[in-house]
Amino acid sequence: MQISDIFVLRHCKPITSKPMARLNLLEETRYEKLPVTVYSDQNAAAVAVAKRIANLIRKKDAAGQQAVLGLATGVTPIKVYAELVRLHKEDGLSFKNVITFNLDEYYPMKPDAVQSYVTFMNENLFDHVDINRANVHIPDGTLAADDVAAFCLAYEKQIEELGGLDLQILGIGRTGHIGFNEPGSAPNSGTRLVTLDDLTRRDASRDFGGKQNVPTKAITMGIGTIFKAREIILMAWSAKKAPIIRKAVEGEMSGEVPATFLQLSDNVEFVLDVDAASDLTRFDTPWLVKDCVWDAPLKKKAVIWLSGAAGKPILKLTEEDYNTHGMAQLAVEQGPVYQMNIDIFNQVQHTITGWPGGKPGADDSQRPERAEPARKRSIVFSPHPDDDVISMGGTFIRLVDQGHDVHVAYQTSGNTAVWDDDVLRFVEFAIDFKESIGEDASKIKGIYEDMRQFMAVKQPNQIDSLEIRDVKGFIRKTEAISGARYAGVPDSNIHFQALPFYETGKTQKNSVGEEDIRLTMELLQKVKPQQVFTAGDFADPHGTHIVCFHIVIESLRRLRKTESWVNDCWVWMYRGAWQEFPTHEIEMAVPLSPAEVLRKRNAIFKHQSQKDRPVFPGDDAREFWVRAEDRNRETAQNYDRLGMAEYAAMEAFVRYQF
Repeated sequence: MQISDIFVLRHCKPITSKPMARLNLLEETRYEKLPVTVYSDQNAAAVAVAKRIANLIRKKDAAGQQAVLGLATGVTPIKVYAELVRLHKEDGLSFKNVITFNLDEYYPMKPDAVQSYVTFMNENLFDHVDINRANVHIPDGTLAADDVAAFCLAYEKQIEELGGLDLQILGIGRTGHIGFNEPGSAPNSGTRLVTLDDLTRRDASRDFGGKQNVPTKAITMGIGTIFKAREIILMAWSAKKAPIIRKAVEGEMSGEVPATFLQLSDNVEFVLDVDAASDLTRFDTPWLVKDCVWDAPLKKKAVIWLSGAAGKPILKLTEEDYNTHGMAQLAVEQGPVYQMNIDIFNQVQHTITGWPGGKPGADDSQRPERAEPARKRSIVFSPHPDDDVISMGGTFIRLVDQGHDVHVAYQTSGNTAVWDDDVLRFVEFAIDFKESIGEDASKIKGIYEDMRQFMAVKQPNQIDSLEIRDVKGFIRKTEAISGARYAGVPDSNIHFQALPFYETGKTQKNSVGEEDIRLTMELLQKVKPQQVFTAGDFADPHGTHIVCFHIVIESLRRLRKTESWVNDCWVWMYRGAWQEFPTHEIEMAVPLSPAEVLRKRNAIFKHQSQKDRPVFPGDDAREFWVRAEDRNRETAQNYDRLGMAEYAAMEAFVRYQF
């Protein structure tokens, strides 16, 4: 059973089927303490939410009333707003009877700042519909500190005088905050000035050009204010939100996770895509809440889970372990359990290979990769200039060592992730070198002075000048070349695509265009690979990795229509420095010796601009090489606990069927 194939109705929704079906559904969702609707993807979910908002607006308009909406910002509601704009332009949905109150705003914050929620709402909704601007209310980030309290009281009073919010839409932060009600917020809190959690500021750092530029405070509606809405919809997309969603839906109410207070409301619904719902019990461990259809993937997942839950290697699991841990159905239907243990053990063992390009002349029926052709053309697509060595550096080096024709394609320049002082350092080097060989450096000196003047007044997240962007790209290019050469790749096999979608100079990138696809198709046609390695990071649907992944897959799909070699091309997904595939999903695990771990580390060290203090480190304080080694070691330890051979480290891959 694949989670992507599941569409789940909200558990409290009236069901017209037989009473037994109703009971089964309630049993399946018994861990969930509030209503949850799960959609196949975020697009379908966003369209459904937008339709409900549109129906409310039209219903109120037909009754001669105004619709009072509580609106949210951030990535989550963007597609909802896009659908509302479409409904306005194509279906005549009018916003003339709509009054809006936004949840929050950074403090201090100028309304015309790129990061302000005024700018966000204008760009994503208000500038594209016929709303009366006098009906738009957003907390004022320009207030004097002494005036904030009075403003917050007035904000509450305005909502009350209108009879309260008809509908409040929410996102959820990884701290569990709704609005900016951070951990510690009271369930009866009102609109107020709050201090932002450090994780919240780290998550916002890309928008501000670094965490140091993110405001430490915000004005937010309180949980008590939100509760008064006649209808509340909390939305969440992507696996990145799955852990906090599980806490909010299934956890105990606590001020440490403010969203859990929504369990007290009779008017709330969580609207999720399948990835955000993936940690809920009915999806993560469905055997605990219902009888399952035990296909091979689910059986493998369950037995591996049982091994961890019982604290035993797979081959030591007993029938009592199955019964004690809620898996009696599996034992009865698929037993005897010892034979099942052997089957799953063999499946896991057969994912392990020291030959990621296939072992020549060997029986490959029990190996992840084909033995033939013995020398494969392999291409590693690296979204950023260091993802290749961080994510699969050991496998990369081994493919080269084993004689395969290995290419690497750096899909983007990575030029937004270099510190300004590195730019000055490299330009200073260029000036000194030019002068050392007797050439005139006056032009470079002029550019250098312009750079320094620009940087002296540069605003957070301001687009760099073209010259600065170029130098940042050159820095990352030379580092990537150095890393690839260290792995043994010849210069002729190192490709820099600098795909156009990325080259905006901003952290916000353009949509993928035909030129991105064309460039990738040309490279694939040139190499004609039997193996493609590409980043399979889907936790952040707006990240560079997933965009680059879709470009590769779309290019292969188009080529398959005319090129026969594509039918023999296998696509292997790897993951980045932040997460790894669950053990039950891994289809190829490449073990690394201590010496190979060191070689991988040295390859990562070639990316000096990303070492010690990267511009965008995420919420993990560890350096990239440390993260990679810890992750690879943990993967090996997971295999060891299942009863496999003990290795120093492992890199993991999942095959993608396109």
